[in-house]
Amino acid sequence: MIQHWLKIPSPDILVVLSQSGGSNRGGFNVVYSNFKASIHLDGVFNIISYDAVQKLHDVLMESEFKVVIADESHFLKNGQAKRTNASVPILQKAQYAILLSGTPALSRPIELFKQLQALYPDVYKNVHEYGNRYCRGGVFGLYQGASNHEELHNLMKATVMIRRLKKDVLSELPVKHRQQVFLELGEKDMKQVRALFRELEVIKNNIQTCDSQEKVKSLKISQRNIINKIYNDSAEAKIPAVIDYLGTVIEADCKFLIFAYHQPMIDSIHKYLLKKKVGCIRIDGSTPTSTRLELVSKFQEKDDIKAAVLSIKAAGVGLTLTAASTVIFAELSWTPGDIIQAEDRAHRIGQVHSVNIYYLLANETVDDIIWDVVQGKLENLGQMLDGHENTLEVSAKPSSSPAKQRTLDSFLKRCHGDTNGEPCLKIPRN
Repeated sequence: MIQHWLKIPSPDILVVLSQSGGSNRGGFNVVYSNFKASIHLDGVFNIISYDAVQKLHDVLMESEFKVVIADESHFLKNGQAKRTNASVPILQKAQYAILLSGTPALSRPIELFKQLQALYPDVYKNVHEYGNRYCRGGVFGLYQGASNHEELHNLMKATVMIRRLKKDVLSELPVKHRQQVFLELGEKDMKQVRALFRELEVIKNNIQTCDSQEKVKSLKISQRNIINKIYNDSAEAKIPAVIDYLGTVIEADCKFLIFAYHQPMIDSIHKYLLKKKVGCIRIDGSTPTSTRLELVSKFQEKDDIKAAVLSIKAAGVGLTLTAASTVIFAELSWTPGDIIQAEDRAHRIGQVHSVNIYYLLANETVDDIIWDVVQGKLENLGQMLDGHENTLEVSAKPSSSPAKQRTLDSFLKRCHGDTNGEPCLKIPRN
């Protein structure tokens, strides 16, 4: 794209990759940072992967760049990461620095600090000052909350932020529709998850009645561990119902993306599609970077490749999969930015159809917790970045899975007080 926009000859674009592999169709000058030979950054444009920055830190710091651009700058959100600590000084040293991201914070305001510090260190110079002002209220860990949203929004707009939303710059892009699909899980599949929820309730009650700060701290660690266990076991419990739902999707004979978080869920979905002889690709953390573009091209160009089985974390960014207009989430991520990024693999330039997104949810699982957590984080991020609350807006009437199951009315009845001794379930907010 740079080559076309600025009319720069291919040999003048130097690309530094952390490892060898892949093709070089554009004819760029490609070098690899894992080679022992010294690298000279003498291109008109020098494109360097984040993983290569720390290996070339001394060379980069010695170079006099007029402009440094950090694309997908949310990769610098972790202040403890080596890539962040290597990249920030290079950005600060440049005459001009530009950070690009549609989701600069994926979950909470603390993720912005290093990016802001890279651009304007005189204002954003102390993480504790920033954290105490804008990151209060977190349950687990220091600076994990959100506070003074409007003030931070106005400060960023006044100093470093130019914010453009997709609806403002891509008005021709088709609409995005979200829908919740409630699955019914078998009693056998739910047994372990229900036991963990009872254990979680005991811990929550102990936290409320405990008068020792040290013990509260220990109980909160236990609470977090139990929630993570519920997250893992909910994935296992949902697998049969997700597979059942996929049977109906396959019958529709359309291309679709299906995202999951846990490896057992990804493995089960992929195994089922292969068993049904459905042409598919799979991209997860184990997929080599050098083969991902080849898999994407296969999905985009071949009519017989109907499904893309994708990891939310590994395949949620940097891929264009607009051949599909159906996106399915077998699981949710705790991080709203990951979900939005994953949705947008199909909802981006090149998409000509409305994108239909289906969230497969199950009551009495981690979905009862995680949907509200994601919505709350999105509200905070929206106030901070856009000046107003954002949510995952879904259709008013959730649908059910193909299997026989309880209706939404029964869930609502239980949440409005008629529980018959059962725990009150959270129906995700629209």
